[in-house]
Amino acid sequence: MEKIYIVRDKNVMLDMDLAELYGVGTKVLKQAVRRNIDRFPDDFMFELSFEEFTILRSQFVTSRWGGARYAPMAFTEQGVAMLSSVVNSKKAIQVNIQIMRVFTRMREMLINTLSLKLDIEEIKKKLENQEKNIELVFTYLDELIEKQENSNQRSRVGFKRKDES
Repeated sequence: MEKIYIVRDKNVMLDMDLAELYGVGTKVLKQAVRRNIDRFPDDFMFELSFEEFTILRSQFVTSRWGGARYAPMAFTEQGVAMLSSVVNSKKAIQVNIQIMRVFTRMREMLINTLSLKLDIEEIKKKLENQEKNIELVFTYLDELIEKQENSNQRSRVGFKRKDES
């Protein structure tokens, strides 16, 4: 999971990391992708912009020659799956299977986290409603107490008892 990055709000893997995992050169991987570019629409693979490339290069994209010469390709989960048909070797297939499992695990973790957030929000709403209800009860109690304190003693109408004379 340490080689999966978030770029443009997407989980991606970079060409150099995939090439290393597949045991091929980055140049070879890029050539294979370019020969089969129709298999890689924008939601499967995109090249990093100059800004994105600069930020990544300052963090980790350096080579013996002082840095990568071209902007890396970023592959989404679908792009990584498509790579298995382009880089066709037993090692590539095995690595792809592992990568797909990691992406699946990440998605499951995200779904579990989202589910927890929704549950927490539901509990918060219930607590807010209870708080409002409690405030309403106290308001009614205050009104009743105030009515009792401010009520004028009325004179009784009707027959008087012997002891009330």
